[in-house]
Amino acid sequence: MLSFQEKEAIIAKFPELTRKEVSMGRVNYHFDESLHEKKIVVRHLHENGNGFVYVGQLPQFEADKKGFINIRDFSADELEEVIAGSIRYLSTDPAGEPVNEAWVNREGTELHLKEENGYFNLYYGENLEEGFDSAKEARLYLKEDGFRLKSGGAE
Repeated sequence: MLSFQEKEAIIAKFPELTRKEVSMGRVNYHFDESLHEKKIVVRHLHENGNGFVYVGQLPQFEADKKGFINIRDFSADELEEVIAGSIRYLSTDPAGEPVNEAWVNREGTELHLKEENGYFNLYYGENLEEGFDSAKEARLYLKEDGFRLKSGGAE
């Protein structure tokens, strides 16, 4: 597990984050240029190494209901990757691009999740496999069936 100081050194690599002390020796890091209502990227980083990073609805992370994941046992690379992902997420317009993601399972089967006319459709090639009312519902279905977001995500 990385120490508090090691985690702070990694976070310091992101000059767009502003350090703000909060109660009980904890520290938050804000991304003031966020296009979302949420501005906190790192929340409650504590001297014991515990803390949380906001990942919103990024499908590759298992977040709590507020969109945060615990970073207590993250490696340096994992921490850097999740913070960069959070900043990218918060830098995108929430009403921006429609969902267009590639998902793959262990056997190499690839499915595409596409937002079309307010629905989230799952395709195998050109064939419609399933339709969902929300991206969250579709992603949960994919994860339960052993699929993971393919690197790059979109076509």
